[in-house]
Amino acid sequence: MASREKQIINVSIIGIIANIILAGFKFTVGFISSSIAIMVDALNNASDVLSSVVTIIGTKLAGRPADKDHPYGHGRIEYLSAAVISAIILYAGITALIESAKKIINPVEPDHNALTLAVVAAGVIVKIVLGRYVKSRGIELSSDSLVGSGQDALMDSAVSSTTLIGALIFLGFGINLEAWLGAFISLMIIKAGLDMFMETTSKILGERAESELTKSIKETICETEGIFGAYDLILTNYGPDSLMGSVHIEVPDTWTADKIDVASREITHRVYERYHIALSAIGIYSHSTSGEVIAIQNRIKETVMSQDYILQVHGFYCDIEKKIIRFDVVIDFAAPDSKAVHRKVIESIQKLYPDYDVTVQFDLDYSD
Repeated sequence: MASREKQIINVSIIGIIANIILAGFKFTVGFISSSIAIMVDALNNASDVLSSVVTIIGTKLAGRPADKDHPYGHGRIEYLSAAVISAIILYAGITALIESAKKIINPVEPDHNALTLAVVAAGVIVKIVLGRYVKSRGIELSSDSLVGSGQDALMDSAVSSTTLIGALIFLGFGINLEAWLGAFISLMIIKAGLDMFMETTSKILGERAESELTKSIKETICETEGIFGAYDLILTNYGPDSLMGSVHIEVPDTWTADKIDVASREITHRVYERYHIALSAIGIYSHSTSGEVIAIQNRIKETVMSQDYILQVHGFYCDIEKKIIRFDVVIDFAAPDSKAVHRKVIESIQKLYPDYDVTVQFDLDYSD
């Protein structure tokens, strides 16, 4: 099977060929018929050609191997190329809106005929087929650029349908809606560009990992015998299908460093084999096995979990002789003041155990 990079490039080339043909026909027909709506539609097809070229360039650059300056690879370039494509779409939409506004102020009567309608109708069919193909391949290959191009093509089919309806209205009733339809099409193009830009920006900023994935990874970690729990899983995205992570595991306080080392290596290997995710760090929580400590833990957990915005208590450790209590709490992002919640937790436990040195680490709700 061809590499992911080659498959994305092949799909993009198909899009380039299809859009060049469509843009050429539509520009010609739009010019002959003086149809601003068809000209705008042709301009959108031309911008799709440029988008496919950007996808190819971005994919090639993102496929470069890791180096000293970029040890995590160059995968995020694909997100940047998707942002460039959204800018191209926005530019095409704004330009088309300006031209449509000019035609609204100074209208030109279109000259539609059977050829005009045939070209627009053919464009609708081609765009539906192309859009479904490109989008499905984009999802399959985890390529935001291809998904965006495919979605844009499907939207183009709706846009072209609107153009066709405008032509039929003019031929049937003599009402010229070309410029207004051109403006409507332009606004749809602008919206598509903005949506794509916002989605791409969200990925660049860093999105929450999928709940199903994080839960599955934690279950996989807990398959190792002796592990009481997996917490604080953080996944960092360095490009499509390129994730690195870190996690805390809770192990018995009786385990030696050697046993922890063996378990950590086993977990790292299993997670990479199943999810192709490299765990760059595994932190350790010590789990007390004393019955007296477990009673204290249950009391503290009940007290903490009764407070607002607390999602989880984990990493609990207590040394009765040294009068030490430490644990972590996960605080909801919805909390208006996470530091105030943290202080309240410490105060509540300090009241229960005034003689103890209480340390509470607060974590944000990074993953499910």
